[in-house]
Amino acid sequence: MEKTAMAAAVWMVPLLLVFAQFSEANGEGFDVRQHLSTVSRYGAVKDIVVNSTFVPSNAVDGCTPIHLNLVARHGTRSPTKKRMRELDRLASHLKELISHAEQKKLSLDKLPAWVRSWESPWKGKLKGGELISPGEQELYDLGMRTRERFPQLFEEPYYPDVYVIKATQIPRASASAVAFGMGLLTGKGKLGPAEHKAFAVTSESRASDLMLRFFESCQSYKVYRQNKEPSVAELKEPVLDKITAALVSRYGLDFTRQDTASLWFLCKQEASLLDVTNQACDLFKPSEVELLEWTDDLEVFLLKGYGNSINYKMGVPLLEDIVQSMEQAIKSHEEKQPPGSYEKARLRFAHAETVVPFSCLLGLFLEGSEFKKIQKEQPLDLPPTPPMKSHTRGSAVAPFAGNNMLVLHSCPASSSSSKYYIQVLHNERPIPMPGCGGSDVCPFEEFKEKIVNPHLKHDYTALCAVKPEPLNEKPVNSKLSLAFRWIFGWGRDADADEL
Repeated sequence: MEKTAMAAAVWMVPLLLVFAQFSEANGEGFDVRQHLSTVSRYGAVKDIVVNSTFVPSNAVDGCTPIHLNLVARHGTRSPTKKRMRELDRLASHLKELISHAEQKKLSLDKLPAWVRSWESPWKGKLKGGELISPGEQELYDLGMRTRERFPQLFEEPYYPDVYVIKATQIPRASASAVAFGMGLLTGKGKLGPAEHKAFAVTSESRASDLMLRFFESCQSYKVYRQNKEPSVAELKEPVLDKITAALVSRYGLDFTRQDTASLWFLCKQEASLLDVTNQACDLFKPSEVELLEWTDDLEVFLLKGYGNSINYKMGVPLLEDIVQSMEQAIKSHEEKQPPGSYEKARLRFAHAETVVPFSCLLGLFLEGSEFKKIQKEQPLDLPPTPPMKSHTRGSAVAPFAGNNMLVLHSCPASSSSSKYYIQVLHNERPIPMPGCGGSDVCPFEEFKEKIVNPHLKHDYTALCAVKPEPLNEKPVNSKLSLAFRWIFGWGRDADADEL
């Protein structure tokens, strides 16, 4: 096997990048802001159609929405303190590289002028990771659009137990909840010219928040992630090395692999947070951007998504909470309880580590055969390398302010075979559920039977308990063999910074 992996190394990296020779001519109209994985701004990607052949169902036409569940990621945020220090180190190293090249009298004619004097825009900042103004706007606008889309749900006066708003204790999540609530309730109160309404946002402690921060308390997931992160880094290395060599040849500086990774991070921050696309992002060709995006999507897939069942099984408490809220809404509707006496919306604000697993529990972005695999807790194939298209791109699954809405509808008995239906919206667009025949709409009981119940066999406490290590472990494969076993699918097991 080791010899096979070594032989594969000779041709695999060129295979990953061979399409670059043919795709650069198609760079016109390429918008890097749509290729930033989970660092993508919501407005840049929310209208991108993932499945162009999908036609939304009309099964809920004539029905009335009676309850809404929302699971949303926080809006666009600043880099964390750790990543800001990385950019400071990049600035220092760029100066060293330029000084070294000048001492050797190397030509730097092709080096963009901005590189010579670049300093991190976040230099000297003492805090990081906070929601920034564009992120506030993303959630404020989402709140306004939600009310406009479902006027029947939000026509009543605000009460905290009718419109429940929850967030994690992380400030960017709670600030996102506030921004959303301001948009949702604009004109509903008497505060200021915009007639804002004061509202409540509740949070559980970080240590016990099993609904929105289940990843924080799940020890078996932490062990899995810690063990998997080195192999994920190794999978990225062939792409980073090839692009590093291209940058060295293109600009005349002796860039390292770490420089390339940091420049890609800078590109994402500049494009998403500052709307600057003609500096760090311009260092890369479109085909290189797509490959770097793929490395980020690969990490999301393996450490948060369909790459391992523990990633999403630990989100079962959230799924249970959502189903219970809908069952209670049906009970209240059946009993004809008076308006204002029962919950009509449960609105949650958290992180990519919440939104991605929850999307997986619903089976979103999968084909029917893939959905059957996750029901059996079997691993899926890795995302295809460019130019092949992936349905699980991070920019589509969990951009900043990315969200899933589950809308419970009450339908007239004469118009359908079921009285209650669930419609699923991802980033405000109907999305097919393979567990419900590829429709975005599903009878509530069928939704529970085919999508929810197979996951409910898992108990969070038992799932997240760390299992004792076996006494006789297999020898660890070499770095190269491990990386290429993942890429070619040999021997896949079933088994950063917070986003």
